[in-house]
Amino acid sequence: MNQLPLEQAPALDGQNTDIIIHGGWVITMNQPVQALAEHSVLITGNQVQAVLPREQAKNIAATTQIELPNHVLMPGLINSHGHAAMSLFRGMADDTPLDIWLNEHIWPAEGQWVSEEFVRDGAELAIAEMIRSGTTTFSDMYFFPNITAKVAQEAGIRAQLSFPIMDFPSAWGSGAEDYINKGMALRDEYKHSDTVNVIFGPHAPYTVATEALEKIATYAHELDCGIHIHTQETQAEVEQSLATFGQRPLERLNSIGLLGPKTQCVHLAAINEGDIQLLADTKSHAIHCPRSNMKLASGFCPSQALIDAGVNLAIGTDGAASNNGLDLFAELNTAALLAKVVSKNAAAVPDSAALTMATVNGAKALDFKDCGTLNAGAAADVIAIDLSAIEQQPIYDPISHLAYTGVANHVSHSWINGKAVMADRELLTLDQSSIVKRTAEWRRKIKAA
Repeated sequence: MNQLPLEQAPALDGQNTDIIIHGGWVITMNQPVQALAEHSVLITGNQVQAVLPREQAKNIAATTQIELPNHVLMPGLINSHGHAAMSLFRGMADDTPLDIWLNEHIWPAEGQWVSEEFVRDGAELAIAEMIRSGTTTFSDMYFFPNITAKVAQEAGIRAQLSFPIMDFPSAWGSGAEDYINKGMALRDEYKHSDTVNVIFGPHAPYTVATEALEKIATYAHELDCGIHIHTQETQAEVEQSLATFGQRPLERLNSIGLLGPKTQCVHLAAINEGDIQLLADTKSHAIHCPRSNMKLASGFCPSQALIDAGVNLAIGTDGAASNNGLDLFAELNTAALLAKVVSKNAAAVPDSAALTMATVNGAKALDFKDCGTLNAGAAADVIAIDLSAIEQQPIYDPISHLAYTGVANHVSHSWINGKAVMADRELLTLDQSSIVKRTAEWRRKIKAA
């Protein structure tokens, strides 16, 4: 892919393009992050053709021209960790610690309700919410990833599917070996897709035996395939690992060969300086889920310390069952605020860094190399956020507004891979009324059980 910096964009006067979106501001996510006033985004096929000053863009013919003078145009957000279908469990087990939440509520409910139909309906609900709040790429770890992959393709959203691997059976598989075999078959099915990427998803160090983890490390290395894993989510997990294996979870994963540039470590709410250095040395990626960790009282990920150590830090919502929402703008807002409290430094994770976590860093972690920016040649994943509301006035710096004023409900348009998936808040690839109706039916059944 040829990504040209803005100042090297080709002269396009007299040429044609498919779509030109004229915005009030454009944020390309090039560093340092800037809001370019009175700029336009040109899309040809599934790529960004250029970002140009509005006056120059007016001289170019396009099949479709869209005027959004009060809007910020930016790359779509990348939700680097979640469990989409669990949206059907939203609000079902609030105000409980992680071990009780999992063992006494979520896992029994999953055993009773999870099926292909459940995953399809739950994934549609989650994807609808994500598109409406600005997400154009999401990472998912859940049962029946084959169903979620189909729903994602139908909806037109970009997805990383980390197929779950655990020692115990579920509706999707009988154990680690079965999960691995099914997941690798799914990976083969989507290996040529440019919008769906399938990787290994060992659930956590405490739910997958060493033998299975070793097998995953070997396969991932041979296939040059990614690994997505929850780790060091709580201090109790760390203490259990020390008692059982004589190693902290990250140390154990590294000794097995699981850490590296293709590995995404999720949560990291109970880590020390040695853990941070290990992540940096192995070039592993960190996925921060602040709202879920706060709600379950799991701990605080030291985000600024990870950034300072050179660790690529992306951000995810986790599932709506533990977060109650999939609003990535709210998540990056929480990440920015929480970092300041944890580090006792008001300058920690500034607005531009929080936006970078949700775009550029997410693309790097999920290995969607063409995403996360609006450079020429990048994937045409673009969102428009309307800043005309009274709550957004006055506008000194649009970047500040995106991080600190709550803008998810002001996302008006979304294009993914060059195709419109939402216009004026209306979903174009999903039937919203049908999703609401089916969700209500699941609520009725689950509540009556």
